[in-house]
Amino acid sequence: MRIAIAGGHGQVARHLSRALTARGDVPVALVRQLAHVDDVVSDGAEAVVLDLERANARDVAEAIAGADAVVFAAGAGPGSGIARKDTVDRAAAGLLADGAEQAGVRRYVLVSSMGAGAPPPPGTDVAAVLVALLHEPRTAGLALELVGGVVPTDAAVAAVTERAD
Repeated sequence: MRIAIAGGHGQVARHLSRALTARGDVPVALVRQLAHVDDVVSDGAEAVVLDLERANARDVAEAIAGADAVVFAAGAGPGSGIARKDTVDRAAAGLLADGAEQAGVRRYVLVSSMGAGAPPPPGTDVAAVLVALLHEPRTAGLALELVGGVVPTDAAVAAVTERAD
């Protein structure tokens, strides 16, 4: 699979790129700065420089053309104000979805720590969960909260999809 990852230089995104590459997938890391290209390429990703705060849906569609799925793993960061959280955490997520629709990409995964729940426990392999979700078509349309636990990732994803059927 070819998977575009917005916020491609972030911690979760870089783990995801390495995990996808190890599986034989092709991650495409969308990064804001040219300075981040070498890092994401060393993770095994193709790099595309695209600032979602300045792009439009057509720019995004062109950047992710040929992707089988997109992952929104970008975020304004804990030290940012309300305005920046709005332009990144809300507007950029919507922009990526619009660009994905224009590009004909039907799989969209949003990674967010803004939900009602607490972030996953330290040591939780969010990237492994994302890889499993991306490769299981029956997870489409589900909203899931990652809370950690002792069940192996593949078994947990299988259990979720069985309940959704």
